[in-house]
This record gives sequence, structure tokens and C-alpha cells, in this order.
Amino acid sequence: MNENVYQHFRPEERPFIDAVSDWLEQVESQYAPYLTNFLDPRQAYILEVLTRENSDLKFMFFGGYEQAERCRCMIYPEYYEPTKDDFEIIMIEIKYPQKFTELSHGKVLGTLMSAGMKRDYFGDIISDGERWQVFLARETSNYIESQITKVGRVTVHLEEKSYTEIIVPKDSWAEESTTVSSLRLDVIISTVYNISRQRSKQLVETGKAKVNWSVNERSDYLLDLLDVVSIRGFGRIQIRAIEGKTKKEKIRLRLGVLRK
Repeated sequence: MNENVYQHFRPEERPFIDAVSDWLEQVESQYAPYLTNFLDPRQAYILEVLTRENSDLKFMFFGGYEQAERCRCMIYPEYYEPTKDDFEIIMIEIKYPQKFTELSHGKVLGTLMSAGMKRDYFGDIISDGERWQVFLARETSNYIESQITKVGRVTVHLEEKSYTEIIVPKDSWAEESTTVSSLRLDVIISTVYNISRQRSKQLVETGKAKVNWSVNERSDYLLDLLDVVSIRGFGRIQIRAIEGKTKKEKIRLRLGVLRK
């Protein structure tokens, strides 16, 4: 892939761009499909741009259900027709004593990570307020089912379920449009949640904000298309479209917003 490709993305995204380049090369040379691990929306966007611009290969995303945020991607040659089964995703439900306790997204995520699961081995964690389900790469499911017996102090067991038993997630994104003076992380947070710049800066600098699932303490960090920001205690923001500028040079954005 030529050097010019890098200039459209962030310096820290280079290793991922190189990985995509290797995947495309592999599919072209072996003329066989390649299945990625779970990608976040920003990574999926980068993969899509690079595949369209640098190859004639096709690609398809699937995360276990229609609105999945984190998906695996199948990159494949013209002749191939992928099916949902090819994505090797299984859904597990976390069984726990619902009458006596509650689980949270953070606790479930923390438990999976501390069991040695890299974040790209599993997809979305969804809940309807009581039941909890997680989408996993099939190759990790046995390991996870044997490893995890507790979430926090709560005793749990994991049970594989078929897709017909998927719950309707309680958290749903609202689509919102807004204008901002810049794509800085602190500006976006203060605009969306209607708090002072000082307060949003403080949230970022004390490690309460994540960009694409990694803590980011730089309040001047510039967000880009399909980034997902989560702010502890407030909710989440996704940059869905950057729609040009107003007469006063403000940037028009279309966002997905989850409010706590």
C-alpha cells in the first residue's frame, strides 16, 4: 500500500492499516476468504476505505445481530458468497441470580478482559436491563465458558444460545444533529452533554473518557468519522457524519448519542 494512504488517517492507526494491507494481499494471493476478529466502527470504516481503494475484493460485516456495533469482517474474492455461519460467531448468555443482584456493562467487560480475552475476540455486550448476552468468536468460546464463573462477586455460568433467543437491547442510540467549533474531544463532550468546557476537559484529563474503547486523556484530541466516545457517568457518542460547515465556519455533525 503506498505511503499516501497513511496521510488520511491518524499516526496511531498505522499498524491497523498495515494489518488490513496484509489481509488484502493474502486474499488476493490465496484467492480465498479471510475473516477478521471483531472490529470497532472506526476500524471497520478504515478497512472499507482501504479495500475499495486498493483492490477489487468484496467485504461483508456481521457482528451476530443486525445492529451490532462491533463486527467481524469477511474479505473475499468475487466468486465467494458468504453466509452468516461463515462469521463463526456464537452468542452466550450470562446466567446469574437476577433477583438478588445486578450486572453492569463495565463489570462484564472487565471480567472478560481479566480472563485474558483480547478486546477483538468478542463483540457487543447487550442487555435488556436483566438478561445479559455476549457475542464471541467461536474459537474462544470453550475457553471463556470454562474460565468465567464469576462477574465481580456474583457467581455466574455461561450458556450458549441460538440467535432466535437474542434479547432486544435496552440502550438505543438517538440520532442528533449539532454544530461545533471544532472536533476536539472536550468540545464534543461539552456540546452534546451541555456541560462547561472546563468540566469536559476535567473528565477527559482524569481518565473518564474513552475513544474507541481506549482511555484517552488528551482534551485536544481530534475526533474523526465513526469514532465512538464513552464518558463515564454520561453515556456515549458516535460521530456518524461530518456534513460540512455553516456560514460561521462551525462544523455540522450527525451523531449517535446514548444518554445515561
